[in-house]
Amino acid sequence: MAATGKGRVSISANSGTGTGRNGLPTIQTQKKTNEVCHDDSSAPVKAQTINELHSLQKKKSAPTTPNIGFQGPFTAGLSEEERSKQQLQSISASLASLTRETGPNVVKGDPTKQSETPRVAHVSQQSHFTPTISVSDSSLKFTHVLYNLSPAELYEQAIIYEKGSFITSSGALATLSGAKTGRSPKDKRVVRDCTTEDDLWWGKGSPNIEMDEQTFMVNRERAVDYLNSLDKVFVNDQFLNWDPENRIKVRIVSARAYHSLFMHNMCIRPTPEELESFGTPDFTIYNAGQFPCNRYTHYMTSSTSIDLHLGRREMVILGTQYAGEMKKGLFGVMHYLMPKRQILSLHSGCNMGKDGDVALFFGLSGTGKTTLSTDHNRYLIGDDEHCWSSNGVSNIEGGCYAKCIDLSREKEPDIWNAIKFGTVLENVVFDEHTREVDFSDKSVTENTRAAYPIEYIPNAKIPCVATHPKNIILLACDAFGVLPPVSKLSLPQTMYHFISGYTALVAGTEEGIKEPQATFSACFGAAFIMLHPTKYAAMLATKMKEHGATGWLVNTGWSGGRYGSGNRIKLAYTRKIIDAIHSGNLLKGNYKKTEVFGLEIPTEVEGVPSEILDPINTWSDKNAYKETLLKLGGLFKNNFEVFVAHKIGKDDKLTDEILAAGPIF
Repeated sequence: MAATGKGRVSISANSGTGTGRNGLPTIQTQKKTNEVCHDDSSAPVKAQTINELHSLQKKKSAPTTPNIGFQGPFTAGLSEEERSKQQLQSISASLASLTRETGPNVVKGDPTKQSETPRVAHVSQQSHFTPTISVSDSSLKFTHVLYNLSPAELYEQAIIYEKGSFITSSGALATLSGAKTGRSPKDKRVVRDCTTEDDLWWGKGSPNIEMDEQTFMVNRERAVDYLNSLDKVFVNDQFLNWDPENRIKVRIVSARAYHSLFMHNMCIRPTPEELESFGTPDFTIYNAGQFPCNRYTHYMTSSTSIDLHLGRREMVILGTQYAGEMKKGLFGVMHYLMPKRQILSLHSGCNMGKDGDVALFFGLSGTGKTTLSTDHNRYLIGDDEHCWSSNGVSNIEGGCYAKCIDLSREKEPDIWNAIKFGTVLENVVFDEHTREVDFSDKSVTENTRAAYPIEYIPNAKIPCVATHPKNIILLACDAFGVLPPVSKLSLPQTMYHFISGYTALVAGTEEGIKEPQATFSACFGAAFIMLHPTKYAAMLATKMKEHGATGWLVNTGWSGGRYGSGNRIKLAYTRKIIDAIHSGNLLKGNYKKTEVFGLEIPTEVEGVPSEILDPINTWSDKNAYKETLLKLGGLFKNNFEVFVAHKIGKDDKLTDEILAAGPIF
């Protein structure tokens, strides 16, 4: 065997055929000079250790957003090193202790991957602050910042460091939210000060539980100290609101990769150019949910506290790892900030037809809001949170947070298909071997959730903006069976039913509960609003009047009797009603008025039996119908009592016109 040029080996130099050793025919390897001899020979890798080999596996890139020719106002003319230092200084300032008046020594990257002393050193704001106490050992420690990591990087962090994190068979990341598997509304507090005293809704019926600034600062210090004690923290810089003129810059500092990936999905993801010019955030969340609050602190009633300071534009989370607290906390912030810009913030779904007609869908859990706003013949603007400005409607979020208990491919194909790589699955149960999720299993909680980017929905419109709404659809699942399948509302009626936010829960399995339970949630999202409901209703009426929008009340509940005796209105009929609203055909029909609620109901809708349009027709016992109708009217009146005497500021109050739009008997 002889060596040949260019690393080739010749087994035999003989031409033609012949015999070689042991009488076997020789192998002809000589090639014509213009042919290429293919082989896999190459120079050996330069790595001397397995760690060096792994370092060659990844393409070298800056740990932050690269500069690709765009110079924003925040970073114009800066070198990569100066830009990185400025970014770290901003993060250090965000994490500054209000007692020590300095931020931590922050560096970039995972500490487990640091092979040498961090190159970017101390960046605290010593030149701007004078420490008020002596330096402690904490000043010698570095806090590593994992900044705007990609989903793949966050998967690695979660699987390696967070117990209970696994990749499911569909590619989604399954994780656990700890002891709390839902929001803790009784532990959510807002600082009451001169900024919020007259603006916010306080008192009976309000979701805003007050606290003072001193208590907030105590909890903030506790959260910041906890985050600074960690070897690493995750930092997300992202946006809220797809309207570029009115978007809000948010920074989320958290201890878990799960939380960072959740917010990566739920907020709007900046482009590389936008990150370069991000600058100082408008609002900051400190998520120290793994650490409890001090129960001996004033106002604390448990080890959980979610605290909002609108003056400082900060939110602190202690004692709960449920990610939905961040999403809904920011929604509350938008409910405060946007109305100050004369922009209406709404807890609604939104879609747009191919001709540009836009509809808003309001409804509490179980009313069909997600099902009816998700329409393959229309573009999805968003499923949950929106703003209505002078520019039109815009989605607040960059993702969807869907319930997935009993999820199936047949019933919800879009959500099913969105559960793939990049999606966060909260508290689901899966097969230990195949990692296939059992969406019917409630072992951990019934409130299982999936968080995914909105572009995972095929008919989502990107960017998530639309023109002014043509139809405002209020959904109610009336288990009493007395509301019509569809009613056209006057402007005062729209305001009345918007403020009421009615639906009814069916009789449960608890002993003694034998009839439906009425539920009212102001503005169809009382847990998240900051101002008095009449403020949002007045803004809604102004915008509807300005842009000629029509209000509709759609009952997706029962007909022919209440739950247990009647039947639920067929989804196919409700879809026909919604289609007639979208097309404008329902506006052209004939209407008649109902008793008690004074609702205008159409005499016919294409594809819907005319007899069910007036609910009294479907009840065999007419007296029982009237009694139930009066009972529901009374429930509405009792619920509305809390709004009647309310004053906004010093002189504004609910108008007689809205009160007159309620039930009369």
